[in-house]
Amino acid sequence: MSNFRTEFGNDSIEGMKTLMVTAPGTAEWVETERPVAGPADVVVRIKACGICGSDSLYVHVGGIPPRQGQTPLGHEPAGEVVEVGANVHGVAVGDHVVINPMAARDGIIGSGGAQGALSPEVVLFDAQAGVHFRVIPAEIPWEVAALNEPMAVAYHGVNRSGAGEGSKVVVFGAGPVGLGAAIGFKSKGVAHVVVVDMVPNRLEKALKVGVDAVINSAEEDVVARLKELHGEVPGFMGRPSKPATDVYFDAAGAAVVVETVLAAARNRAVLTIVAVHKKPVEIDFQAILTSEIDIRMSMGYPTEIFEVTDSIIEHWEKYQHIISDVLPFDEADRALALASTPGATDKVVVVFD
Repeated sequence: MSNFRTEFGNDSIEGMKTLMVTAPGTAEWVETERPVAGPADVVVRIKACGICGSDSLYVHVGGIPPRQGQTPLGHEPAGEVVEVGANVHGVAVGDHVVINPMAARDGIIGSGGAQGALSPEVVLFDAQAGVHFRVIPAEIPWEVAALNEPMAVAYHGVNRSGAGEGSKVVVFGAGPVGLGAAIGFKSKGVAHVVVVDMVPNRLEKALKVGVDAVINSAEEDVVARLKELHGEVPGFMGRPSKPATDVYFDAAGAAVVVETVLAAARNRAVLTIVAVHKKPVEIDFQAILTSEIDIRMSMGYPTEIFEVTDSIIEHWEKYQHIISDVLPFDEADRALALASTPGATDKVVVVFD
């Protein structure tokens, strides 16, 4: 378990506290300068920031070069604009915004860059609306707005899958990305979305966000249930029938998911993998040759960071079910500990006063 030092004081006018990785296994609050906007910049007061599994990894390994041992944390931010440079357009003081951490001039926010969003404020240099930030309606709760970055990861997976109107989809894994993908599939007009997981309360959340059916893989035969839900198509050359599922979406990262999909997939089905597999997965290419399955990998969000914002704006009540824990900034140490404990929680968000 990482060592989180918990001394936390009030911000001064000149400085503020930023949560940083300072050594392998150690994260602590470090005094940093409060940002100031130049003519082309925007300062955002962070109101909420999600905790990602990668934050725990950064703590474990001691940060990310070139800031090894001094890496600011937090890359899932939403906040209120408090300062706008004279040359910036499309935003005003008081606007609520979500941020693209990948676009920061001084490195990826919270992932090796000079700034992290587990901090009271960040500055967006050379800020452009639609590139560095997007203004959102004020009625969206801050903790929901902070889902924008991880939901962009899910939305990219949805786009990579090619699913659309009339498609039949199954999502493996009802964690934050799996649930976000399920909402994304439904927003694209997918005909039927099934979510598979082993944890009952996660399956309950899947139903709350609007999926058509769920399968508890600990109690049910997944392939047989998919045939019931999506229908069947003939197998190759008289072999057993296959589910008529068009798209399989792996948000679980377990080898058994890939094995199940490759054995079940109909001709020219699509398997999209957004999950991180921590161990190699063996694939028998001879066995899957006749299926002509299309295996697609998905990483990050090349274009989706603000595309998904439309879905969040329209369906924020559904997205709020993804959040499991909301903690204040001065308990960010506990938030990191929760997020790093397998099975302890789903999605943790830190909020600021």
